[in-house]
Amino acid sequence: MINGIVFGRQPQIKLVLRTVDYPDLEIGCVIDTGFEGALTLPAIVVEKLQLPHVARINVNLASDENFITSVHRATIIWDEAELDVPVLAMGRRPTVGTLLLATYNLNIDFYDGGIVSIDRDAQF
Repeated sequence: MINGIVFGRQPQIKLVLRTVDYPDLEIGCVIDTGFEGALTLPAIVVEKLQLPHVARINVNLASDENFITSVHRATIIWDEAELDVPVLAMGRRPTVGTLLLATYNLNIDFYDGGIVSIDRDAQF
């Protein structure tokens, strides 16, 4: 189970990012159920950690804005297991999307200080 908290009307969790050249890094992430990918990190963080580049893709935001961004690869700890995920280098804050939430139940007590819980669905 993964736990977090609602802060400023945003459900947030902490992820551990595992890299070769740095000790494990715990990062706070906002959960965005409108984002179909796995993870976004600000481009400056991706550059600093030297995450391996995979591709460049066109993205479309909810505002219908289109632009090209880089996709990188990272290893995270998700539900106590190492998982390699695609990371989009974009935005101002780290974001977790629905690709990571597949086969999980997401529960949010949606008020400041409310509990966020992500638990594997018993059907999977």
